[in-house]
Amino acid sequence: MYEYYTKRIDQLIQAQEALTGGVKSYTIGDRQMTYRDLDSISEELERAVQMQAYYDAILHGRPTRKITAIIPTDR
Repeated sequence: MYEYYTKRIDQLIQAQEALTGGVKSYTIGDRQMTYRDLDSISEELERAVQMQAYYDAILHGRPTRKITAIIPTDR
């Protein structure tokens, strides 16, 4: 899955660059995108980066969830 998301990130970046560079439409597989799809491409790219980091953590034996804060209490 890590390789899948790596390829997906590359495809989405290419699509984003092409559409911001003046191309009117771009195709990934069977999906055709236009300049109006840049927001959805950005969201997909963000999700793909998150999933790639998740699988990278699994591959390298790191925890997939991070503790943000521990609050001690007096009970």
